Amino acid sequence: MWYHTMSYLQSRLKNLLKARIIFQALQQSNFKTLFPLATHWHHTASKTQNFTWHQHEDHFELQYANTVMHFDYVWLRDHCRSASCYNSKTHQRSLDTASVDLCIKPKTIHVDETTLFFTWPDDHVTRYDLDWLVKNSYEGQKQKVIQPRILWNAEIYQRAQIPSVDFQSFLETNEGLKTFLQNFLLYGIAFVENVPPTQEHTEKLAERVSLIRETIYGRMWYFTSDFSRDDTAYTKLALDRHTDTSYFQEPCGIQVFHCLKHEGTGGRTLLVDGFYAAEKVLQKAPEEFELLSKVPLKHEYIENVGECHNHMVGVGPILNIYPWNKELYLIRYNNYDRAVINTVPYDIVHRWYRAHRTLTVELRRPENELWIKLKPGKVLFIDNWRVLHGRESFTGNRQLCGCYLTRDDVLNTARLMGLQA
Repeated sequence: MWYHTMSYLQSRLKNLLKARIIFQALQQSNFKTLFPLATHWHHTASKTQNFTWHQHEDHFELQYANTVMHFDYVWLRDHCRSASCYNSKTHQRSLDTASVDLCIKPKTIHVDETTLFFTWPDDHVTRYDLDWLVKNSYEGQKQKVIQPRILWNAEIYQRAQIPSVDFQSFLETNEGLKTFLQNFLLYGIAFVENVPPTQEHTEKLAERVSLIRETIYGRMWYFTSDFSRDDTAYTKLALDRHTDTSYFQEPCGIQVFHCLKHEGTGGRTLLVDGFYAAEKVLQKAPEEFELLSKVPLKHEYIENVGECHNHMVGVGPILNIYPWNKELYLIRYNNYDRAVINTVPYDIVHRWYRAHRTLTVELRRPENELWIKLKPGKVLFIDNWRVLHGRESFTGNRQLCGCYLTRDDVLNTARLMGLQA
């Protein structure tokens, strides 16, 4: 009998001791370390930061800098900036994304002031600065404008009194180049003055800011009203507002114009901020703006003159927007080169025509038209993804030269000079 009593007392004593050990462990350990998928909120406050985070079953939630963010666990593992996962010298990923378990979850999470530490099942540790997460989160990007712009009509632009940049300053100083690029990024057009009226100097000017994009029209083009190409531009006729190379899958980004000579009348250049007009459509008829950003259209250029034989086709909507923040980045508007509409059913076609009419009315409002006279020595740069151009009819001998620039290289130059682009 006494044996059974002793056995019971020993068993009871072991259970009590075990319970005490567990209780002490709970007191001494971080609760979330023992239960990494606990779904309660964690509030952290330091001398400089105040934020909360929540570890969900399938994602990580962070509230910081007035932003609520959600991060997929695979994303958090994939974007690790540790030396074994990311080459900070080349700014390239070293981690094989396909090797990451799609069901991965952090084993533990802890915070040190402004840094979050994620320990994964294989004990690899990923650390993230809170500001980096805000900057690179989807929610942060939704609030961010990729390229700041000032939308304009004729009055707004003329009132701004944007100065031209001198040729020598543009070529020889970073200050001159940066001023030019700032004007160009904000307004979509910019001028350089006192350029010798030759094709060679125009080419030198263009190469200062970008690589020249060679197209079916050559590297540098020179044209008069000689009908040398199957294009209305090679006539003396008026040209309605349009963007160029809409029949390229990726339209040329920047266009350069230099009038070398004009002995006659007329020929003024028309400039219209397509983004200003599109913004008016968005305000007045948002459903039509959305339609213009979704319906794909074909644009086409067919040429058979002399040795020039081309058939170019480009496809895309009139308005192109970034899907995450709805920022407009490209307008493809050219009624001359728009091909047969055969990419959408008839009921959508009629709605598209109505939306197209609404945009066209805005583009053709006289108050939105900026008319300038190109003269020898004054070179015009146009953002062909934003600003439409045209011209009035003219008489006499008119000679122009110019080129297209690669958009990526212009924006690259701007970023290297500290500008947001």
